[in-house]
Amino acid sequence: MMDIREFVVAPESAGLRLDKFLVAQLSGFSRSEIQKFNVSRNGVNIKFSEKVKVGDKIVVEIPPVQTDVATDNISDDLDLDILYEDNDIIVVNKPRGVVMYPSAGNKTGTLVQNILSHTHLSALGGPTRPGVVHRLDKDTSGVVVLAKSDAAYRELVKTFSTHNLTRKYIAFVWGVPNWTGADITGNIARSSRNRQKMTMVKTGGKPAHTVVEVLDAWPRDGVSEFRCTLMTGRTHQIRVHLSSHGFPVLCDCLYGRASARLGSVKNPDLLEFIKTHDGQMLHAQILEFAHPTTGKTMRFKTNLPDDMLELRETLKN
Repeated sequence: MMDIREFVVAPESAGLRLDKFLVAQLSGFSRSEIQKFNVSRNGVNIKFSEKVKVGDKIVVEIPPVQTDVATDNISDDLDLDILYEDNDIIVVNKPRGVVMYPSAGNKTGTLVQNILSHTHLSALGGPTRPGVVHRLDKDTSGVVVLAKSDAAYRELVKTFSTHNLTRKYIAFVWGVPNWTGADITGNIARSSRNRQKMTMVKTGGKPAHTVVEVLDAWPRDGVSEFRCTLMTGRTHQIRVHLSSHGFPVLCDCLYGRASARLGSVKNPDLLEFIKTHDGQMLHAQILEFAHPTTGKTMRFKTNLPDDMLELRETLKN
């Protein structure tokens, strides 16, 4: 059933663009959502770029949203590790090697499709990305939250866009720094040479900030364990920032530069591990945020996956 909302423009709102006026009136919707609605002024359709006047009668038609995403293409091939679930959100521990949602090269077996075999997700993310408010790379494991209700989706999008949350990752990297902590900043953009890669740029791109803490180091092997805190959330941010500063993540086929490092590895067990493992040794360990509907602080911490535990033991031994 169509939801009809009517507003009369007050003097303090006169002169605002229509879309900005409606953002203030429809606090539960983003500007991009509002711009898909049918809107009229005094009975005549109006462009969102037009400015409103005192006394204007604005009528908004909000189409119904199907919260449960109907799809024949669901999967149940994963044993979901559910950390938390209620009517609004579901938090899971994503395994390495699992894609978040369907794409051109990954039609089945994604995390979203497996979650849909268990429960519903908000349709606001779109037909292939229902409930998705952030993502982890295919070969990054760890904590991820998805929205089940539309209200939760809208609030979580705001939370992630304003970076009003805590995200901490564990990474095993090539190199041993002469510092115990660092702030890495620098804009990130898509590479013009390889569209699958991101790169640091001096101009353009999007600002990115990663805080790095050294947890352990093995100088003989030339490997360190870092904890990385995301202050922003750009595509491949940790992998790009660490690689550009000389500390690429182990087993990262895109940024890892393993061929330049393997010749110096003296530890046969470490060399065997690297040669037999694909996928960056990066794990989203901690996710902390305010619950999108209750406001309660939610904090989730996961153990390292088996392969990263094996790597740590190999380095310690």
